[in-house]
Amino acid sequence: MKVLVLLAKGFETMEFSVFIDVMGWARVHFGCDVETVTCGLSKQVMSTFLVPVIVDKTLDGIDADDYAALAIPGGFEQFGFYEEAYDERVLDLIRTFEARGKPIATVCVAALALGKSGILANRKATTYHLMGGHRQRRLAAFGVNVVNEPVVVDRDVITSYCPETAPYVAFKLLERLTSKAQADTVRAAMGFPVGEERADSFSPPPAAHPGDGRFRAPVSPPCASDERT
Repeated sequence: MKVLVLLAKGFETMEFSVFIDVMGWARVHFGCDVETVTCGLSKQVMSTFLVPVIVDKTLDGIDADDYAALAIPGGFEQFGFYEEAYDERVLDLIRTFEARGKPIATVCVAALALGKSGILANRKATTYHLMGGHRQRRLAAFGVNVVNEPVVVDRDVITSYCPETAPYVAFKLLERLTSKAQADTVRAAMGFPVGEERADSFSPPPAAHPGDGRFRAPVSPPCASDERT
């Protein structure tokens, strides 16, 4: 199955890379049938801090039926993020994934594109919470019930409130596509603590090194199609 990773101009590379790495670890090390495909409004998308990325496909060549989920990293207004994140073609893609009941995962301010699309009206979500909470107020203006938590899940929509949460969004998406046990296996193998993310527990404590006797990865069978949800 394929995860479509949508890159809008001015996206943050940190928030983008987690989807590539988490799904890649799941596929290469644990046999999960999951891969990522990148797309944008143009073939080359300039990220925040001016790092160019060549995407696999442009948006005009995307058929939502070919993908199991949609992932969108956030970005900086100063680098033009909302110019493309609020583009009607992007909003239509979001609405299509939502209408077909497919998971949508966003990091940080990418939730604002979901709010702009209308799919979050009267639903729970979160977005960037620091610098006075102005992004959360903007999200609330779209009729969203804003929750000030690191990662918020409302049905098949996953949102988060800052770049630090990006790996946990990717793990949550992997869980939705496979199983919690399999996502936890990948999470532990990558050195992340396994457990719930709560506002009072972020940042997570450093993970134990595999060689120090404290590392215990949960045991899980390789990904299998009959275990996916």
